[in-house]
Amino acid sequence: MRRIFFVLLLLPALFTMPAFAQVPGAQIDVKHYTFDIKLNDADNNIEGKATVSIRFLNGAEGFSLDLVKKNAEGKGMLVSAVTENGKPVKFTQDGEQLKINTRAYKGNTRDYTISYSGIPADGLIISTNAFGHRTFFGDNWPNRAHNWLPCVDNIADKATVDFIVTAPDHYQVVSNGLQTEEKQLDGKLKLTHWVEAVALPTKVMVIGVAEFAVDRPGDVNGIPVFTYVFPESKEVGFKSYAVAKNILPYFIKNVGPYSYEKLANVQSKTIFGGMENASAIFYFEESVKSPDIEELMAHEIAHQWFGDGASEKSFGHLWLSEGFATYMTNLYLENKYGADTLKTRLIGQRKKVLDFEKERLTPVVDTAVKTKFMQLLNANSYEKGGWVLHMLRRKLGDDVFWKGVRNYYSKYQGSNANTDDLRRVMEQTSGKDLKQFFTQWLRNAGHPNLAVSWKYNEKDGYITINVTQNQAYVYNLPLEVSVDGQLLTVPVKEKSTTARFRVKAKPADVKVDPNINLLASFEEKR
Repeated sequence: MRRIFFVLLLLPALFTMPAFAQVPGAQIDVKHYTFDIKLNDADNNIEGKATVSIRFLNGAEGFSLDLVKKNAEGKGMLVSAVTENGKPVKFTQDGEQLKINTRAYKGNTRDYTISYSGIPADGLIISTNAFGHRTFFGDNWPNRAHNWLPCVDNIADKATVDFIVTAPDHYQVVSNGLQTEEKQLDGKLKLTHWVEAVALPTKVMVIGVAEFAVDRPGDVNGIPVFTYVFPESKEVGFKSYAVAKNILPYFIKNVGPYSYEKLANVQSKTIFGGMENASAIFYFEESVKSPDIEELMAHEIAHQWFGDGASEKSFGHLWLSEGFATYMTNLYLENKYGADTLKTRLIGQRKKVLDFEKERLTPVVDTAVKTKFMQLLNANSYEKGGWVLHMLRRKLGDDVFWKGVRNYYSKYQGSNANTDDLRRVMEQTSGKDLKQFFTQWLRNAGHPNLAVSWKYNEKDGYITINVTQNQAYVYNLPLEVSVDGQLLTVPVKEKSTTARFRVKAKPADVKVDPNINLLASFEEKR
């Protein structure tokens, strides 16, 4: 997966605060969007009419929405009118903002309708699939929605959404939520209306418009599971995508109820291998033939809870989305295929983390990235975030870990959280102080590099294990060592730690971190 963050610079007289709802100091909170979009086969121009329902958190003489203005190359959106209750409202477009002049008081809820058109510079990918057929796919992550939709393009502001799509009648349309209407129009056109009643961030609001073959492989707890693939991929796609109905129950059982009205898995043409759009997940075109489709689907379905339901407050905490989806995939596969599968995956993921550090040394919670969020799609956010959850699971035990995950999701479903919010929930659930654990693994760059040596004293039957931390930062961690199958734990808290253990005989087989429970590199010697 994915993400661009824009601070709205408002006119001094009329625009006094950025339009980031659900953020301290925000001026507005978007409650609902209705996007009425018209598509055609003649060119890539779209016509849009967006009705945005806004609650004013403070009195204002104006506010801003994000929308990319038409540029010299002809890409972008040109607004022709803004109305409130049918009456024209003054507006200006400037770069990536639509500034609307209107007087409102704190607590007012107003609906504004924006009429616009243009060729999307990004966000709505208009392309041709491998079979030569035209396709339209929303691709908003991280904040690319405002290339084609007037909105508050920030994960902190969640809203419900309707998509009303008018397109040539040879297309099918899939979107968030439930389809409430499909009707034939004159001129070989068709109108399709989708309604999402669960509040979403714009990053996962999408439409998919193409010639699809549609299947319904089953229902899970009353939730319909659909497959949308290109007709030429029907045979292989229906079979491979059907695994989704077996994945969904695992997360419902272990994390909490599924939030959305359906789950659609969609073959698409976007820039990502998989994109977790709420209830309408998009997968890369060749995914229907991928041997890793179960792993990919588990990751994207896990996002329906982590990233879509409970979203991060800002992209610096992206690991709450990607790290969770990575580790939840590991847990699903461990549950289905066994502990060795988990170990194998953790070994590979640990290598990715250590290799990434050689390219860029930065903490998992990376608040230094202010705009170019795509660079956060890295091994820190994914694999290291997943590894931190694995170590937290081992620290707390399975029962407490899962209880904490459920408590976290229950508290933040439908809203936003940061790393400290997760820590507090886990502390309340476990009764343990986790500040040092979260700090050393998430806010500190790098990893433990441990030199481990051992010596056997035949006279008294003890093995002495010495552990030296070769990195600058000193970690507090448990190091597991297997001595002829006997599992010993060395509590490592200092630069150098020595521990003695009685053993039955002279060791023949000593293994460091035998169960793959520590994110570290090791130098071993007898």
